[in-house]
Amino acid sequence: MNDPRPPLLRPEAALPEEAAGPAGRKPRVLVPACNRLLGEHPFHVAGRKYVDAVRLAGALPLVVPSLEPDEIDEALAFADGLFLTGSPSNVHPSHFGEAVHDASLPLDPLRDAWTLPLIRRALALGVPLFAVCRGLQETNVALGGSLYQAVQEVAGRHEHRGAGGRAGAGAAEMYAPAHAVQVQPGGVLARVLGPDDVVVNSVHGQGVNRLAAGLRVEALAPDGLVEAFSVADAPAFSLCVQWHPEWQAAENPVSLRLLRAFGEACRARQRERLRRAQPEEVPDR
Repeated sequence: MNDPRPPLLRPEAALPEEAAGPAGRKPRVLVPACNRLLGEHPFHVAGRKYVDAVRLAGALPLVVPSLEPDEIDEALAFADGLFLTGSPSNVHPSHFGEAVHDASLPLDPLRDAWTLPLIRRALALGVPLFAVCRGLQETNVALGGSLYQAVQEVAGRHEHRGAGGRAGAGAAEMYAPAHAVQVQPGGVLARVLGPDDVVVNSVHGQGVNRLAAGLRVEALAPDGLVEAFSVADAPAFSLCVQWHPEWQAAENPVSLRLLRAFGEACRARQRERLRRAQPEEVPDR
């Protein structure tokens, strides 16, 4: 009988048992939600492909709605990782000192309001960070960088929207391999993937303009656009990529290596968090 579950959720896609956390418990990874109106009702939503990618990393995904400022530390206290998703929405340009360039494109100011401080706090606390597409852009802005609001309109830059820039494109066409990225030597990406270029998809209209101080370029597109970066002095794993490794990740060796590297960092965080939570032994008198 055929297994009705998607390939990502079948047993053969799981990590080996020895990769599980302490006492078989999976590390907890926060997945911030976006905001959508369904009819007249507001909803918190997160794409299933991102949730499934966290599972493929060997972790427990926890979709988080918008947090109040006094809730951020409380949420991070039990978190072993932070996965910043892509989204149809853009980071509001007011966060990097610009007006909206194209009012027809979606924004999500509620997500901006809490994910930007969440990113800064997570990095300060040593929570492993993996970010995809909008998540990369959020991280750059949260740390003081800026974005091109329309990469395709910038002299010397290429079209990065792929088939997504054409009306009627389906998901398979939209997320098809689009171009190679040049992995920069000596960084997180080179350590995880090796030095060779990798071919990625491309589904974004915005991109890094001014890179925030303290960020290290990990990969470049053929036109020089930053396709990946890490936080140079972060106390834990950090990697932000502009492409979408979560798309059909179980069949993509590059995606698997990225997610498993993130998962390993989350398990290390979990072990340390649980160690700190244990009461100290009182010596015999």
